[in-house]
Amino acid sequence: MNILVLGDVFGQPGREAVKTHLPALRRDLAVDVAVVNAENAAHGFGLTEKICGELYDSGADVLTTGNHVWDQREIIPYFERDRRLLRPANFPPGTVGAGTYRHALADGRSLFVCNLMGRLFMDALDDPFRALDATLAGATLGDGAAVLIDFHGEATSEKTALGHHADGRVSALVGTHTHVPTADYQILPGGTGYISDLGMCGNYDSVIGLEKTAAVRRFVTRMPGPKKPEPADGEATVCGVFIVTDDATGLCRRIEPVRTGGRLAPHLPRL
Repeated sequence: MNILVLGDVFGQPGREAVKTHLPALRRDLAVDVAVVNAENAAHGFGLTEKICGELYDSGADVLTTGNHVWDQREIIPYFERDRRLLRPANFPPGTVGAGTYRHALADGRSLFVCNLMGRLFMDALDDPFRALDATLAGATLGDGAAVLIDFHGEATSEKTALGHHADGRVSALVGTHTHVPTADYQILPGGTGYISDLGMCGNYDSVIGLEKTAAVRRFVTRMPGPKKPEPADGEATVCGVFIVTDDATGLCRRIEPVRTGGRLAPHLPRL
């Protein structure tokens, strides 16, 4: 199975970049399933029903989120109507929405997607390690079924630890949240694809997607600006990974970075 996973879509520049590049990526890489983290898609903070529709129209099959999921409160009731939109599965019991989704392909294969969130330097949530174990108890790996984990976290140590904890039990575990692509993409000893962070789909002439002058000023002065931080205008880079799984085992055969557009050096896998 060919899987494309894109990092945090940041504001309108990120949305426009996904709209521009995702259809071509799906075609050129013969993508079976495209998963996109959309938690920063609405002006950098949360997402809306309309934006979900735009991302689906651009070629996304499943949307994941993270700590900014509730920033646009209008999205809360929408979770009851859209099973393809995920919030972290380790939110407390009773939280609206779901943290997992099984995407079925027409040929009988499937991708089970689980969204989790870290606890180091993040909000206090349920244990993601135990949540992963509980989730995998109901997930099938192999015989045409793949399993993908989007782990939204700040600390690379926590992400790496969860990757090893999941090794051999999922097709791939990819990190999101820090908006900076890491170079540690690899296949772990047990056959699980891993990367600490996909990076963002946003303008890299910025401070993790935000307009750089105001962001730098805040660090220098330690004072908030006169208004809420704004996403940086300009051409965005689409960042993510391309994953190929073995249909028989469900494990990873290939994981490679995807970068196109904007300021970062391009890297496009070849079939």
